[in-house]
Amino acid sequence: MNAKLLIRRVYLVCYDMAAVAISSYLALLLRFDLQPNLIPSQYLSVLWAVIWISMLGTILIFTIFRLYSSLWTYAGTTEMMYVVSACVVDAVLNMVVILLNHREQACPLPRSYYMLYGVFLLAFTVCGRYSFRGLRAIRGRLRGDRSVRKNVMLIGAGSAGSALIKEIINSRQVNKNLVGVIDDDPGKQGTFIHGIRVIGTREDIIRRAEELEVDEIMIALPSASAKELKEIVDICKETRCELKRLPGIYQLVNGEVSISKLKEVDVNDLLGREPISVDLDSIMGYVSGKVILVTGGGGSIGSELCRQIASHQPKQLIIIDIYENNAYSIQQELIHSYPQLDLVVLIASVRNTKRMDNIFAMYRPDIVYHAAAHKHVPLMEESPNEAVKNNVLGTWKVVQAADKYHVKRFVMISTDKAVNPTNIMGATKRVCEMIIQTYNNRSETEFVAVRFGNVLGSNGSVIPLFKKQIEQGGPVTVTHPDIIRYFMTIPEAVSLVLQAGAYAKGGEIFVLDMGEPVKILDLAKNLILLSGHKPGEDIQIEFTGLRPGEKLYEEMLMEEEGLQNTENQLIHIGKPIELDEERFLAQLQQLKEYVEKEPDDIRSYIQDIVPTYSIQNR
Repeated sequence: MNAKLLIRRVYLVCYDMAAVAISSYLALLLRFDLQPNLIPSQYLSVLWAVIWISMLGTILIFTIFRLYSSLWTYAGTTEMMYVVSACVVDAVLNMVVILLNHREQACPLPRSYYMLYGVFLLAFTVCGRYSFRGLRAIRGRLRGDRSVRKNVMLIGAGSAGSALIKEIINSRQVNKNLVGVIDDDPGKQGTFIHGIRVIGTREDIIRRAEELEVDEIMIALPSASAKELKEIVDICKETRCELKRLPGIYQLVNGEVSISKLKEVDVNDLLGREPISVDLDSIMGYVSGKVILVTGGGGSIGSELCRQIASHQPKQLIIIDIYENNAYSIQQELIHSYPQLDLVVLIASVRNTKRMDNIFAMYRPDIVYHAAAHKHVPLMEESPNEAVKNNVLGTWKVVQAADKYHVKRFVMISTDKAVNPTNIMGATKRVCEMIIQTYNNRSETEFVAVRFGNVLGSNGSVIPLFKKQIEQGGPVTVTHPDIIRYFMTIPEAVSLVLQAGAYAKGGEIFVLDMGEPVKILDLAKNLILLSGHKPGEDIQIEFTGLRPGEKLYEEMLMEEEGLQNTENQLIHIGKPIELDEERFLAQLQQLKEYVEKEPDDIRSYIQDIVPTYSIQNR
């Protein structure tokens, strides 16, 4: 036992002995109307005759009820129950001791004495123990330079809010000043939680934030729906305060409610919809026990594919990527998370025919997910030949290897930019879809493509760029005030890709329902507001003009394709467009030979293959 703890326990023992003596006297004094001269001398004699026995008995009882071993700085309802129970038992024991020591007297002390003694002892014990917590709270509020402490308003007066308030008050590491709590429950208005007042409902957030000079708002509503959370976030972002929120109800269940579990409110909260949930366990039987190969396995989509596949017991997982850093990162993650996984990580280019042939010959994959591609629109506009070599020829070579070695199923990741493309990247992905369609009609392999829009947080996406620009003080650059995009999180997109793979029969172009489109300008404004700044004042927004090949909006289907439903209402099937396969294959061969010459007019060549490709003035 350390010295500090020993001193604390000695203090409590001495305090309790004094509390017994004082409680005994006050019980008699109150019985006689607070007039000491009215107390009969024989009552005082009885009291002092048993006082030492009462003190020792109290120390023993309090020890049994852990009143000397609890950490009173963080005392809660459990400790209060122990205190009440200990004082009730002690009052009963005190009565027994007095009656046994004065059996010759019919009533050695007034009957009301025993009850009053218990009440006073309880009051002194509570004060003694909970003073530790009170002193810590006072120190916490006085700690540090108040000028650098953030004023914090909490939203949510439930269990999560209560837990966060306790931690803020008690923690030495948290330098925050709680100024009030917001809750929509009318019954909680004006009440106090651990000394912090409930100061209004959501309608009062903006007014209270201004009145109380709030710097940060914490949202402790772990079970709130996405719609409700969005409504509150929309109000909070007008305050220019920094926003943080508790992630989910599981934090409460696991007892993990703490400041460290708070996260920044991000764009996912502003989409205003529930996360897409797919019961992968019920459909991933087609992956279990199979050899799975993922090209581009180190990228944003590819790495998430690998994570979700690895969790469903494949026989072997083969990752191909040309970028060694990406490949190494996902390799180490999977080794740590799935030590029993038969994992093969290969550095290779999908453009290398011999390398692809050797890999397929050696590992004989059952299912291939083809995620390797150049996808950055402006960069590909500057290097169109590379887009053709990697996207078109790379896909063609992987498809040929899959056909040659009798892969059962081949799933290619496509993009909404393949629909009526206005850039070379989208046009090359449309050619890839045509390759899938053609080879599906000529092979035992089931070839399918899955088309979706922008993925939040993926490499090269707009969100990391905006956040970096905000951190640097702006400006935030938006290409056009009216530009809109469809958004989905990486796990959402990948789970739907995997489910589409389960539906595949061959030749389909699966189209993922991306929900409602989001205006990029609104996205930029919201991120600025959530960072505690005001658009146009603290952080400027600049319009840079549409980049080469960029559309104001993306389409998910060409008009000719139509739309068919699947069992999952978020996954649709586009009807394949008829094409002259022999002519197309001849064009591919000519394209392969032509692009190697590094021509200047590769766009026109691609346009002959994809008539819907509209070449933009550069």
